[in-house]
Amino acid sequence: MLELKPLLSDTQIRKMKLITEEISKVKIITEGKGSKKTLHIEGVFLQGGIKNRNGRMYPVDILGKEVNRYCENFVGKGRALGELGHPEGPTVNLDRVSHKITSLVREGNNFVGKAKLLSTPMGKIASSLIGEGVTLGVSSRGVGSLKEDHTGTKIVGEDFQLATAADIVADPSAPDAFVNGIMEGKEWVWEGGSLREQLAENTAKRINTLVDQRRLEEHKLSLFNDFLNNL
Repeated sequence: MLELKPLLSDTQIRKMKLITEEISKVKIITEGKGSKKTLHIEGVFLQGGIKNRNGRMYPVDILGKEVNRYCENFVGKGRALGELGHPEGPTVNLDRVSHKITSLVREGNNFVGKAKLLSTPMGKIASSLIGEGVTLGVSSRGVGSLKEDHTGTKIVGEDFQLATAADIVADPSAPDAFVNGIMEGKEWVWEGGSLREQLAENTAKRINTLVDQRRLEEHKLSLFNDFLNNL
């Protein structure tokens, strides 16, 4: 599960976007022989200081600071995991884990990573795909705020937090962009020390409408019940 930095107190609320970035050029490395043979993927997992094809830019100092935290708390402790495919939220789902990230090192404005494919059901699927010649890529996944500058570039905020430096994806440049669009259309809320999908937005809009119509009191209970039912 994504462990959040204590940037906010438990009583504060901050809206965050799910942010994913895909990179298609990774190398497949085979280590060992026979029954001890293992597959690894290696390449640039994260890039800072440049506007990417999604129109976003990660300031290098912000990305570097978060990578350091991720390496200390996850990579260094052997629990930096990634999934096969596109998860729908910022949590790493253990039943879909396919690999373990074993290193993540800064090279200029890039962060080069290496990951070992595991003998999990999803790891075996990824290994089989590689064995059949399928080209795979990686996609970083995190949450954070975005602010658009005067050029239209969306700048990733200092609250950015990695869920994983790399999920494994197929053909990152094609139809998955549609999936990303759906995923990134959601908002995630930091509240009470945890993340949850943004459900309050629609409730807030309904409250504002009812206030304008002077009908809020009679609908308070139904609003509250609807919100609870969607948590």
